[in-house]
Amino acid sequence: MSGPGDPPEGTPEGASGGGEDEFRSVVFDESFVRAARIQEFSARERQDDAARPVRVRHALPGGLARQAAALILLIVLAFGFAIYMGVRHPYTAHDGGSGEPLRVSVVPLVPTGTVRAVSPADPFAGTQAAGFGRGVDGLALPADVHGVGGYTADEVMAGYETAQQFLGDTGLRKQTVTGGDIRLVQDLLEPRQADLFADSLSAPAADGVHEVTGWLVRFDTDRRSGVSLVGDDIRVQGSFAAAESAGGLLQIVADHTYVYAVRAAADPDGPVSLFTVRRRLTFHYDHDQLRQGHVEVVQADVTAGPLACGAQVQSSFLPILAGRSAPGGVSPADPYDHDRPPGAVCAPLADPATAAAPQAGPRPDPTSTPGLASPAVAPRWPEPSRSL
Repeated sequence: MSGPGDPPEGTPEGASGGGEDEFRSVVFDESFVRAARIQEFSARERQDDAARPVRVRHALPGGLARQAAALILLIVLAFGFAIYMGVRHPYTAHDGGSGEPLRVSVVPLVPTGTVRAVSPADPFAGTQAAGFGRGVDGLALPADVHGVGGYTADEVMAGYETAQQFLGDTGLRKQTVTGGDIRLVQDLLEPRQADLFADSLSAPAADGVHEVTGWLVRFDTDRRSGVSLVGDDIRVQGSFAAAESAGGLLQIVADHTYVYAVRAAADPDGPVSLFTVRRRLTFHYDHDQLRQGHVEVVQADVTAGPLACGAQVQSSFLPILAGRSAPGGVSPADPYDHDRPPGAVCAPLADPATAAAPQAGPRPDPTSTPGLASPAVAPRWPEPSRSL
């Protein structure tokens, strides 16, 4: 006799007698249902003649979907933050060099009398410039080069050579000094300074930064009122000195005097006179600039003459020529005159055609600054043994 919970007679033992008894050990909890790959249509969907009674689920499970959405949002936020910091980063990246602006001082040297004429055939005879080097030979480098601070002897020599090339391109190339092609100068300059140099050429100003004549020697060659160079012989002499700057950069100071023979551009057979330019340039280099062959000019102290005391020297030089004198002589500096810039000064010029032979003196201290009233012709230091 069978009890109420026993299976019906005739049913094999172990076989389920009811539809639910077959899945009694399976638990269909909520997570199992949500993870199912198929889903039965609702009654309304079935009434709408659905082609199939069930749909295949393609969406990720709820937990994974939320994690994926959070990950995508995090990536988008990180990408946006990176773009924002790239545009509005509060710090400036160090791009080499000292970052110092160029400081320029250009002082006209005024003749105290009439400018003397010299021989057109040999304009430097009997002058201090007679013993100067011709062209690049006058830019001789030191014979004995040592490492300086954190810079090796090879790096110091590279700095010397780059400075030498800059001095030649800016003071000895006729194309440069007569207002011609200056691309070689631009190529040598550190990229940031190349932009400042271009600004100076396009808009020269007597502001201690944008004087073209601080960067290079340039004459006013206007055919009616300017000058022309006589011959191809330019004399130059001076020295180089190396040190380490306070900022740990290689500092090279080049102090050279250039002497040019000039005459009026409108009179190709007219009298010839000499024009003298002393340039004391300070260069800074870091290791990258030395490898790349770039130069950074941080200071240019220039004295040039014969010029009028009130000459506009920010763009070019217009020499006082043979047989002429400076109008008004050397103007006094009035500290109470606020209509005149405090840097607008001039100094008397010793006659280079009659000056005595210079005496040997010490090489310049690369960390010092020369006075504004420096002589037009630099002292003649002992001839270096190294030449180009």
